[in-house]
Amino acid sequence: MYAKCEEYHVPVLLMEAVDGLDIKPGGIYADLTFGGGGHSREILRRLNGTGHLYGFDQDMDALQQASELEGEGNFTFIRSNFRFLKNWMLYYGHEQIDGILADLGVSSHHFDDEGRGFSFRFDAPLDMRMNQRASLSARRIVEEYSEEQLADILYLYGELKNSRRIASAIVKGRQQQPISTTGELVEVLKPLMGYDREKKDLARVFQALRIEVNGEMLALRQMLSAATELLRPGGRLSILTYHSLEDRMVKNMVKAGNLEGKIETDVFGRSNAPLEAVNRSVITPSVAEQESNPRSRSAKLRIAMKRES
Repeated sequence: MYAKCEEYHVPVLLMEAVDGLDIKPGGIYADLTFGGGGHSREILRRLNGTGHLYGFDQDMDALQQASELEGEGNFTFIRSNFRFLKNWMLYYGHEQIDGILADLGVSSHHFDDEGRGFSFRFDAPLDMRMNQRASLSARRIVEEYSEEQLADILYLYGELKNSRRIASAIVKGRQQQPISTTGELVEVLKPLMGYDREKKDLARVFQALRIEVNGEMLALRQMLSAATELLRPGGRLSILTYHSLEDRMVKNMVKAGNLEGKIETDVFGRSNAPLEAVNRSVITPSVAEQESNPRSRSAKLRIAMKRES
């Protein structure tokens, strides 16, 4: 019934992430990063006629992938950023749900689509919008942000120690000619990067721009807060992260119930955190999976359960 679609995105830690939800056949679940539907299809296989899955994705390409499932009575696709999770669940009449899965970062489809500008492997327009209806693109950031703004996002989101030098180079480069493609940006940046670190540093620059374009950190903050409120007691949260910024936020939320990681306790010294870690240490892909799916190499899976009230 839920045959795999044409290769679009290879889901990371597929069985581990879905197993982590401890699915109840009649439960209500949300896959916040539908993509090619790999995780969603596995969830749907485990639901019966009374269970329901809501798939979220803001990308038009994901909508096309979801179309083959929309005829099923227990699946609803929502073309929206997952930051609006709580609003949509209330819209569909759910004050509490049984499980939430999120595969953060960028799908292999985005990296491999030569026209979207997510990868420096291809010369393409500087776009990087996951939601093609959004107005902010990587080109606008590169051409319009001040040198200070560029340095800030490169340092915060790319964790680049030489962010100021890179920002200065971008500003000087755009004064000579517009920087409108990934290839033009790479040419501006290459003189600053040693041969041994070139790919790693370029990846960090592109990561920083992508995070800013899509407002990823704010969206993740809002989603984690909403997820904590929405899960019913015993409900599960299964989240895949790919870089330290994402992972730190998820780790803090699971550990302390807030994004700062500050543990608050009651008068008896017991934690007030609404979530409890299911896996005491992060789950990482096997060597075999990392070899077959390069995107999985930096993946970390954290699973949490909503505490009983």
